Amino acid sequence: MRILVANIGSTSFKYRLLEMPDARVLAQGKVERIGQAGGDCPDYDAAIARCRGEIVGEGRPLAALSDLSAVGFKAVHAGPLTGARLVDDEVLAAMEEFAFMAPAHNPPYVAAMRAFQRSAPELPLVALLETAFYEGVEEAVTTYAVPYEWKEGLGIRRYGFHGASHRAASEKAQELLGSNDLRHISCHLGGSSSLAAVRNGVAVDCSFGMSPQSGLPHNNRTGDIDVFAVFQVMKQKGYGVDEVAEILASQSGLAGISGGSGDVRDLSEAAAGGDARARLALDVFVDAVRRYVGAFLVRLGGVDVLTFSGGIGENSPEIRAAVCEGLSPFGLEMDASRNEAASGEATISTDDSPARILVVPADEERVVARATAEVVSALKR
Repeated sequence: MRILVANIGSTSFKYRLLEMPDARVLAQGKVERIGQAGGDCPDYDAAIARCRGEIVGEGRPLAALSDLSAVGFKAVHAGPLTGARLVDDEVLAAMEEFAFMAPAHNPPYVAAMRAFQRSAPELPLVALLETAFYEGVEEAVTTYAVPYEWKEGLGIRRYGFHGASHRAASEKAQELLGSNDLRHISCHLGGSSSLAAVRNGVAVDCSFGMSPQSGLPHNNRTGDIDVFAVFQVMKQKGYGVDEVAEILASQSGLAGISGGSGDVRDLSEAAAGGDARARLALDVFVDAVRRYVGAFLVRLGGVDVLTFSGGIGENSPEIRAAVCEGLSPFGLEMDASRNEAASGEATISTDDSPARILVVPADEERVVARATAEVVSALKR
């Protein structure tokens, strides 16, 4: 079974063609700056056409489009509608309903899904919602202290995201440690960041809340903030809801603190040169990660393995070292030389560390492809 996994950004379309069930990569590529000046594709229809041209035809991985079993999407937010499911009117309507909560994710995904429907109406499209990994989280963890009818009638609750990445990290940790009985803290650190607490392969908590703007501070999205602080700014500045939402979703986070870039690579370089606000942004980020590590140590009753994934988690020894500083009493002993030398999948804990510390490259596409294959296989039964 051949599955095309589509990773959609606000102006980008990355794809990977996988042969299932062994997840062998047959092709991959990307189209960037969609609809922007200097870009090659004015819209997702054109980007998808380019993708088809690169994977279908003589000498390509697919002789014909009919050789493709389905397209899988790492969709973000459809509110209470979750799991892996065929993309239909119900899924699209739910994603549009919750677009305000995920403005950088839902609109481009809906646009791409509709473009695929136009391009190949007979081809099954499957959405693996990012929230699916957290379906078993206890109600006490997901419930906000607000009027209960908000939860029942409006879907106001904690959901959790980055589910495919945290699931992949959990599976890799179980494989490397040779055990399913693990207390695992998974750190997905990148332009968008989160932590998940996982027990025996099942998520029990996540740093994200109702929206991808919550939890840790992100590149340009706020992370956790007291809602009354936002109301105070709205009253003082005269901002409307949409205006302040735009600021929190695109002008905040590490970029908001630094006044420039929110990219950790840029911030590290600037901080090394004496930029105090860049240093502050990095310190705020590390402090937030450590706060959730502490909370999840309590949630899990200890830890057997801590993993780092994502662009920052995989590539920043500085951030990894800062997160793990002083955690030896909790069984997490980092080997400084291993941490500095780590490239790709790696163990960065000491040999006698009671808990393992691992760098685990994110492998979301495999998780999405597997879920997509399962949905398509069920259709045929």
